[in-house]
Amino acid sequence: MKTDLSEKVAVVNGASRGIGEAIAHGLADCGAKVVCTSRDIEGVRAVADAIVAAGGEALAHTCNAGDLEQIESLMNVVKDECGRLDILINNAAANPYYGPATDLPPEAFDKTVAVNLKGPYYFMSHAVPLMMESGGGAIVNVASIAALLSMPGQAVYSMTKAGLISITRAFAREYGQGGVRVNAILPGVVETKFAEALTSDPGVQKWLKRIPVARAGQPEDMVAGVLYLVSDEAAYTTGTTLVMDGGATLG
Repeated sequence: MKTDLSEKVAVVNGASRGIGEAIAHGLADCGAKVVCTSRDIEGVRAVADAIVAAGGEALAHTCNAGDLEQIESLMNVVKDECGRLDILINNAAANPYYGPATDLPPEAFDKTVAVNLKGPYYFMSHAVPLMMESGGGAIVNVASIAALLSMPGQAVYSMTKAGLISITRAFAREYGQGGVRVNAILPGVVETKFAEALTSDPGVQKWLKRIPVARAGQPEDMVAGVLYLVSDEAAYTTGTTLVMDGGATLG
């Protein structure tokens, strides 16, 4: 049975490509009105236009997920233009450095923390009161199996994704009785432009051939899990993490 998200309003950040784009299309296909956001306004306009062309409803807005003023401004626009918020997908992420932990430049550290931790925290901080005004809502944070495996070359990225899981649990505990559910998905290695440095690594390619599903994930592989977590079928599910990695973390 297809998930019914009719009359729901969803915000998807980092929606201009990859996992965010796929999730935005998935939500729209189920009837949600989707507010697509990204620093790349041309990219999210293209995604929103494609959703509308397919018969869905979507808006495009620019927002740097590491800029607190832009986050507040966007959420005010959502309230003014849509009147409610039911679903938030925190997908935007930064990983500007891939290399030895001891060589990490401070500016790369700060950017990764700002987008991967501070951004989702304040997106949720603005979203929760708006959701509670209409009886509740569902938040899905896109973390990573890097939070579990601490992959070489990605020390600070792994740290922020582990922190995002902790934030997920904290918000779930604090706001569950207000009708807001908060969960996270943990994608494995997914073929996107964002993960290009990883997926093009010969060592990673060799490793992928050894995992149970024996391939990298595709953005579309993440959609069904998100749709479940934002649906009424997951009404008793909050504070959890859904690993979607083709079995990579089985060892």
